[in-house]
Amino acid sequence: MTDLIVVAPGPLTTVQDLGRAGYADLGVPLSGAADRRALKLANRLVGNTEWAAGLEVTLGGLRLRARRQVLIAITGAPADARIDDVDRGHHNATVLPAGAELFVPSPRSGLRTYVAVRGGIDVAPVLGSRSTDLLSGLGPAPLRAGDELAVGDLTGPWPSATEAPWDVLDPHRPVPLYASAGPRINHLEDPAALYTGIWTVNPASDRVGVRLDGNQGLRHRSDVGEMRSEPVALGSIQIPPSGQPVIFLADHPTTGGYPVVGVLVADSIYAAAQLTPGREVRFVAD
Repeated sequence: MTDLIVVAPGPLTTVQDLGRAGYADLGVPLSGAADRRALKLANRLVGNTEWAAGLEVTLGGLRLRARRQVLIAITGAPADARIDDVDRGHHNATVLPAGAELFVPSPRSGLRTYVAVRGGIDVAPVLGSRSTDLLSGLGPAPLRAGDELAVGDLTGPWPSATEAPWDVLDPHRPVPLYASAGPRINHLEDPAALYTGIWTVNPASDRVGVRLDGNQGLRHRSDVGEMRSEPVALGSIQIPPSGQPVIFLADHPTTGGYPVVGVLVADSIYAAAQLTPGREVRFVAD
């Protein structure tokens, strides 16, 4: 049964859950929500199980029409959702009546907003996950106008709270990203240089990784030979020959041939997933 109709998908809206863990040895990325914390919160607000699939909305623009009444929640990058042009706020659960239209505008800050529906978005799982993987092409395609979505039954008890606070970062200061030293930190001429200076988010960033630009650049040691490809984890900070860091996000490849000099802590991975082009960041030793 069709429960929701996509009127407009915005620049990019995908179905995401917590990903397909356990297949990295086969070259299959984890994928899943780039900001897992935001999706988990949205699911809690509608009383879903943790693994229920929701919608990841990049830069807003999503319009959904309900064929039947459903309970929804909006979290992640703050975008004041509207139902039939009535403001319904953010980081809260609300009823989307039958025949009504939800609009998720561009967020005031951040990049990715999440929409959970009580019961979860019901698409066919691939390797145990309903997530769209833009690198490998696994899972459902990004949403298009006219797509019809079913709602599943991945529910728990009725939610005890229908709203939640959220962190607001100072837009005038670089975002601090906390990172532990990576396994190849000594491949840099100056390992401490990772934690100095300010980096700027490159517009070429996506769900695979956040590309950073900085005048300081991180130089590889000349006495270290070329690396063999080796496994890389979610949140890894990889340094290609350009010296400009790349932070691996949800759709990152499972192996890489450039040195991983740091790994973000969990909360900083979620913060990295919300970075918009031009945003300044700094690394902080964890």
